[in-house]
Amino acid sequence: MGNLHWGIDLGGTKIECAVLEDDTDKVHFRERIPTEQEGGYRHILDQINKLVQIAIKETGSKPEKIGLGAPGTIDYDSGKIKNSNTVCLNDMQLKGDLEKLIKVPLILSNDANCFALAETTMGIVKDLDIKANVVFGIIMGTGVGGGIVVHNKVIDGRHGIAGEWGHNYLDPSGGECYCGKKGCVETIISGPALEKYYNQLTGKNYPLPEIVKKQSSDVHAMATINRLHRMFGKAVANVINILDPDVIILGGGLGNITSLIDDGVKEILPHLFNPVLHTKIVKPKLGDSAGVFGAAMLAK
Repeated sequence: MGNLHWGIDLGGTKIECAVLEDDTDKVHFRERIPTEQEGGYRHILDQINKLVQIAIKETGSKPEKIGLGAPGTIDYDSGKIKNSNTVCLNDMQLKGDLEKLIKVPLILSNDANCFALAETTMGIVKDLDIKANVVFGIIMGTGVGGGIVVHNKVIDGRHGIAGEWGHNYLDPSGGECYCGKKGCVETIISGPALEKYYNQLTGKNYPLPEIVKKQSSDVHAMATINRLHRMFGKAVANVINILDPDVIILGGGLGNITSLIDDGVKEILPHLFNPVLHTKIVKPKLGDSAGVFGAAMLAK
């Protein structure tokens, strides 16, 4: 058995732990338990510790370090969590408090970074017949996030916000964002934003999957998805103009909208500072495994 790499994916509804073997990426342990965030910050810490103790017992080994993917980022000056949609984590010393509890060093990164790292080192990018030095992982769902991997390493940035394209300015029609600014990418092309736009056109409330299905028979549904394509292209072009990645991985619930890979990608070129788009834009391979596998890769 090679070296074991431990990862934890901390989500709003579940906490998952996986233990992988170094050379083969064989999964020696994988289990989920509820986050139960309604119990508060200390209860979440106890749930994580509970899962770690289960893994120690099942694997018969204790980790030297653990990678932790979490919603939000660490403020490097204070050590506290910020920008987390699991709001009880904000302004808390998650890394330090958890290390004291489980008595194991942690390497913490944003969950979108873990997604990008897993798909780069174990998933779809590994399967591509190209040298991918720079990879941008997109998560589009309830929110819009991203992660940057350069030479198989996560880039966090000075403020811990590298890859947070969801809070770049895109268009004033998006209105106010929860971050306090207006017109963010997230206010335009997230799932709730698209549902809101359709409601503004029709006065009706439909979940996004239904809106997608109704395109052929509903002009307002078609207008909603066409707007998604246009705004997606404009927003992604901004990322490519700055980062110029070899590969972009399109994940999250909205990544399942097939037309994004075709019609959405076509909308990038008009805003690109290059006459041709060479960046490969692909769908992920690992599904819901990406977060916890990427966390384990942090500890590798």
